[in-house]
Amino acid sequence: MYRIAVIPGDGIGPEVVREGLKVLQAAAQRTGVKYELTHFDFGGDRFLRTGEILPDSAVQELRQFDAILLGAVGHPHVQPGILEKGLLLKLRFELDQYINLRPVKLYEGVDCPLKDKGPKDIDFVVVRENTEGIYSGAGGFQYKGTPQEVSTQIHVTTRFGAERCIRYAFDLARKRKAQGYPGKLTLVAKTNVLTYVHDTWWRAFNEVGEKDYPDVQRDYAHVDATCMWMVKNPEWFDVIVTDNQLGDIITDLGAIIQGGLGIAAGGNINPQGVSMFEPIGGSAPKYTGQNVVCPIAAIASAQMMMETLGEEEAARRIEKGIIQALKSGKIKSLAAGQMGMSTSEVGDLIASYAAE
Repeated sequence: MYRIAVIPGDGIGPEVVREGLKVLQAAAQRTGVKYELTHFDFGGDRFLRTGEILPDSAVQELRQFDAILLGAVGHPHVQPGILEKGLLLKLRFELDQYINLRPVKLYEGVDCPLKDKGPKDIDFVVVRENTEGIYSGAGGFQYKGTPQEVSTQIHVTTRFGAERCIRYAFDLARKRKAQGYPGKLTLVAKTNVLTYVHDTWWRAFNEVGEKDYPDVQRDYAHVDATCMWMVKNPEWFDVIVTDNQLGDIITDLGAIIQGGLGIAAGGNINPQGVSMFEPIGGSAPKYTGQNVVCPIAAIASAQMMMETLGEEEAARRIEKGIIQALKSGKIKSLAAGQMGMSTSEVGDLIASYAAE
C-alpha cells in the first residue's frame, strides 16, 4: 500500500492532477497496485488566506510518504519567487531531491516544430542536478535601492553533489543501453568560461566514468552548442547530465521539441527517499477553471511516479494510454483550447486505453 501525497497547487494544477489520478486509478485497478491519497492545500490561495507557505511540520509529515504528486506552483496575486522558493525549492532541498529527471520523448501523433524530425529522432533524458548551483540561495544585496546597489548570486558546486548526480546519470545510461538505446552520456557544461565549478563537473564525470562505467560512452558539449544540436540533431542525445541552471534552461527547449509544455513531465528524485513528480508547464492562471488545458504532462508524471516506485506494469499501462490516445487522432492539438476535447475528456480517453 503506497502512501501518495497530492499537492494540486495553483491555477490549472488541480484540473490536471485530477486527470493524472484518474488514469493512475485505471492502471492500478488492472495491475493490482494499492495506494492511498492524502491531499494538501499548499499554494497561493492558502498563502493569501493564512500567510503560510510550507510549515516545517508539513515537511516532516511529507517525509513519511512514498511519493508526492504536485500540480503547479504560481499565483497571479502572489509576488513571483515567494511560492517557488517557499514551496517548490524548499521541498526539493529539504527532501534532498537531488535529481531532476526530464524525459524528452516525441510520441507519434504529436506535431514537432523541427523539420523532418520524428519520434525516432527525439527520445532522450536530461538528468539535472537539483539542489546546488546558482539556485542554492547563496548571495544577497548591498546598498539595495541606491545607485550603488550590488547584487550577488553565488554558484555553489560540491564534488559530492556533482558526483552523485553523475553516478545516477551513468546508471541510467547503462540501464537504457540494456533496453536498446546507445548507452551514451553527455556532460553539458561551459568549461571554457566557468572554469571553476564546471571543472569540478568535468573531472568528476571523467574520473567516475573511466573507473566505474567503462561500458558507457562519454561525450561532452558546451551548453550553447547543446541548444543548437537539440534543434538540429536531437537524435545525437541519449542521456544528458548537467548542473541546476543549465538543466533548467535546456529542459524547456526539450519540452518544445517533444510537442510542448502540455506533454512535458518531470521528477524530483531522491533515490533513497521521497520523490516528487510534476508537469513542468506551470500554473497557467489565465486558463484556470476552464477545462481546456492538456493534462498529458500530469498523467505522464503519474507514470514516472509508478516507474520510480518500481511498478513497471502500471507505468507501462499509463504510457500505453498516452500513446494510444495520441495515435487515435481524437486529440487535435496539445495547445490549450485547441485540443478538440476538454481536459476531463482527454483524461477519460487515456484512462480507457490504460484500462484495456
